[in-house]
Amino acid sequence: MLRGAGVAGIGLAGAALIGCGDDDDDDDVAAPAPAAPAATAAPAAADDPFPGVKRGGELVLTLTGDPPTIDPYGNNSFLTKGFAAYHYSRLFKLGTGPNISAGGAVPVPDLAESAETADGLRWVMKLKKGVKFHNLPPVDGRELTTEDIRFSYDLATSDKNLLREGLTNDIDGLEVIDDYTFAFNLKNPISTFLDVMSDGNLLWIMPFESEGAGRNAFDPKLESIGTGPWILDQYRPSVAIQRSKNPDYFIEGIPFVDGMKHVITPEYATRLAQFQAGNTTAFGSSGNDVLALRSQNPDLQWRGNVPQLVSMLYFSDQNVPDGALWKDDRFRIAVSMSVDRNGVTDLAYNTSELKAAGLDVSEAWNNYVPAGMTRWWLDPQSADHGASGKNFNYDVAEASKMIAAIPGATDEVTYQYTANRYGSTFNKVAEANIGFMQDIGLDIKVQVQDYSSVYITNTSNGVFDGIAFGYETPFPEVSPYMSRAFGVDEQGEPQLKNRGRIIDQDIIEITKKQAVEVDPEARRELIWEFQRINATHMYYVPNQAGAGTNFTAYQPNVRGIRQTRGYGAGVETTAHLWLDS
Repeated sequence: MLRGAGVAGIGLAGAALIGCGDDDDDDDVAAPAPAAPAATAAPAAADDPFPGVKRGGELVLTLTGDPPTIDPYGNNSFLTKGFAAYHYSRLFKLGTGPNISAGGAVPVPDLAESAETADGLRWVMKLKKGVKFHNLPPVDGRELTTEDIRFSYDLATSDKNLLREGLTNDIDGLEVIDDYTFAFNLKNPISTFLDVMSDGNLLWIMPFESEGAGRNAFDPKLESIGTGPWILDQYRPSVAIQRSKNPDYFIEGIPFVDGMKHVITPEYATRLAQFQAGNTTAFGSSGNDVLALRSQNPDLQWRGNVPQLVSMLYFSDQNVPDGALWKDDRFRIAVSMSVDRNGVTDLAYNTSELKAAGLDVSEAWNNYVPAGMTRWWLDPQSADHGASGKNFNYDVAEASKMIAAIPGATDEVTYQYTANRYGSTFNKVAEANIGFMQDIGLDIKVQVQDYSSVYITNTSNGVFDGIAFGYETPFPEVSPYMSRAFGVDEQGEPQLKNRGRIIDQDIIEITKKQAVEVDPEARRELIWEFQRINATHMYYVPNQAGAGTNFTAYQPNVRGIRQTRGYGAGVETTAHLWLDS
């Protein structure tokens, strides 16, 4: 079975720990940033499964804003999915460890005890026995069964779930065999099925009581009751999220701390000040602050990492009647050639200054497969990219000629993005794009959108007009970069998350072929060809937010730091943190 993709863990000189992260931002959203010293940490007992770990205390973490909803199937926001990981479990998760990089983490059982297939079409899974839901009414700590799996699968594949295609594209249905055994029937064998099961975008297991249907019910928009390592104690919007450890968690011995808090802190400067004051124990630092923080406190622990995250400029519906500027390949290619990718990287990540100080930093260019996903990424500056690589080059003169040759290309066009969730690095790049596009003759009307009410609900789903800038979800496996951005339904119509409503038959065929290709080299060539095709037309224009090296600083007392990719930090990393004081 193929597993995930490699990621470059590029660290500070002498760094010995691995960072953690679970959000769409590449520098300072800090959704998983652990924090706050423990005042009363107690040593582990002699028979503890984790000898040497000190227990107790509280982690104080930060978020840039509130999730649009805490219902894991109510919105596709990174804040909603990141929230879910603290309370709900999956069938599989990414297996993290102190010496495992984000790209090296492979699927391991979470709620599942086993998964077996004889032909790749029918996967029989058994649940771990004795797994209990949180001891909160109306679920009251009852045992998990396949009835909950069926209920959650129906939610995940319903028309109300915007990400349902991640399951329905490949799975034909779920069959319950007994209280602890069930089977997925696939439409075609796929080499990455367990990666699909571990994807934090897709299948969170909820108790059937969240539906009602004649039972006592809870509202998942107001409460979170799952089998995960953390119990939701209180959520005060715009203030804080308070959690305590689940004493009945099915993995004995974790979490190590007694509780954790997410403080809602939109302003980067405030997060920096709180970290400097010792009120939080980890901080996603802008590249501009790394050297100063190192100088102020040489005992801080650091980790640099290139995330598996791609930002992109994208264009509204490709299927509108003739006349839309962005239907012309030249328009989209000119927008790409307006972007000074080296300059953007330096602006966003302070690469020149950090390199001069002796730090290892990435200057790679994102493709539509992000630069951090090194196993499948095709370097736009390499000979392997062929002729389509030139469309990444910064060439204002050539781009201006293209725009001048397109009738109506200098008419006003709306450029939209959100500036209140993704952090300072994203904002810098989003603002730089305005000048780049103006330099080639575009008349740009800027629209900065509210994240929850407009951007994540409309623009990121392709409901907009003009040009937009945003992030693609950081998938744990490479296939969704094709199937989501270029996906079509069984009738051949573009899916909702196909932002430009693009239909490219070559990409559709490549997406199908690579999903069942078991030879790694043959699969890599298919994925490279997908990137060449996108670059030839620049359906999506890859940008540099997400391509640089992120730096996370930890206070000296933090232990158990791990790294993951995607949205599973609540279980995959944070539950393993402890405080050595």
